[in-house]
Amino acid sequence: MIDKLWFLVPELILFGGVVVVAILGLVQSNRLRGWVPWTTALFILAAGAASPFIYCDEAMGSSGLLLPGLAGPACLIACIVAIGLLLLSIGRVDRGYETAIAQGRATFDPIRATGGEYHVFFLLSLAGLLLVSIADDLIWLFLALELASLPTYVMVAMSRGSIRAQEAAMKYFFLGAMSAALFLYGFALLYGATGTLVLTEMQAAFADQIARGELGMLGIVGMLLALLGIGFKLAAVPMHLYAADVYEGAAVHVTAFLGFIPKAAGVMAFMILLSTMGWAEGVGLPAPILIMLWVVSVLTMTLGNIAALLQKSVKRMLACSSIAHSGYLLIGIIAGPGAGFNAVMLYLLIYGIGNTASFAVLSSLQRGGVELESVEDLAGLRHKHPWSATAMAISAGSLLGFPPLLGFWGKLALFIAGIASGRLVLVLVAAINSAISAWYYLRLVGLPLMADRNERSDAVERIDSPWPRLTALVLAAMLIMLPIILGLLYAVTDISS
Repeated sequence: MIDKLWFLVPELILFGGVVVVAILGLVQSNRLRGWVPWTTALFILAAGAASPFIYCDEAMGSSGLLLPGLAGPACLIACIVAIGLLLLSIGRVDRGYETAIAQGRATFDPIRATGGEYHVFFLLSLAGLLLVSIADDLIWLFLALELASLPTYVMVAMSRGSIRAQEAAMKYFFLGAMSAALFLYGFALLYGATGTLVLTEMQAAFADQIARGELGMLGIVGMLLALLGIGFKLAAVPMHLYAADVYEGAAVHVTAFLGFIPKAAGVMAFMILLSTMGWAEGVGLPAPILIMLWVVSVLTMTLGNIAALLQKSVKRMLACSSIAHSGYLLIGIIAGPGAGFNAVMLYLLIYGIGNTASFAVLSSLQRGGVELESVEDLAGLRHKHPWSATAMAISAGSLLGFPPLLGFWGKLALFIAGIASGRLVLVLVAAINSAISAWYYLRLVGLPLMADRNERSDAVERIDSPWPRLTALVLAAMLIMLPIILGLLYAVTDISS
């Protein structure tokens, strides 16, 4: 038990932050409430700084985890991206209410204030993601996945005072509940097939069944249901239908959060679960599961990109883009441990930076006091907001995989892992999809930098807070500069040790 508590130190730091931030968010002083996001950032930095010491090779060697090398890189990646997600939300949460209080038009009411609550849910969801990476049994994995997801349902509902946000939250919640029921039923079948909830024991049981040629349908069906249910976190086909509506309905800073934290939790859960049944003693995944992953990967990247081509809303376009990126991530998962899983972790970091940068640009701008909706709002952005236009172009280019930006190296790692594992056809499909995605990503590059201004874009202005804009600029600079230290990024995201 003491050993397990040692591995929970980063999560305990975040839970400590939950308590402190919850209290700060309810104080009467405007100045103290203003420290809520910075206090949240302090605890995230502390958790990230602790991870190299907690998840060192010596400790993880005797951890009893199925993927002992996953926790360290997962914690660093999650905390790095979380800082960006946090900064782009500064000046967005409770903006109208806090402004009214500062101007004397309203008095502080703890029931109406949501700044502290938002950051509490932020930390809880992040803690859930970290708990997924150190899950050692099915119960732990289920609770961690739900901890990563449940706060996001509330974040969507409270993010905007509009009917659209409430509708998005209800759709997100009910579909999320259905997916949880689906993968929990799959977990029950996995338990029935192996007689254990412990992941390492489950791996041994499946390896024995495979060696004796007795792998039954109960285990295969259980794994299929579990993967389909968890596919909701990735917004992978067929559990992707909520993404565009929820992304559009939520406030832009919450949309950015949805684009990374639940997806990363789902990807890591895929890696852990598949490691119990596949790649045991040199044996690959069972054919039904491998076929399902192929079909889901191809459909996810294809339908996501085609849907993005049809969008006029920039948030819906990025939502469909997020679906497509889940399809790319599945290439690395199919490739398996070693190069495949390492490429997945590298891609998660690169995607997290690029996606957060694009949403940071949207978070830094408004039109008529409300956030940008249409792609046409970005036309000619260079005239009034040249740095924001540049950051959007760089982030879109990286998400496309345009060399030499960081996103190119992430896709290259996935493609190399896929080819090395013999998945050439899947890589070719992904390359074709990348070409398809160029049409809408280049719109996000060309409209801000080269298009003429229109009536809508002339009304675009900056929000009062400088932090979303600075976040966009810093992340865009990272997309340009980080390829210089690509070797270090490979080392940081290596989970094979």
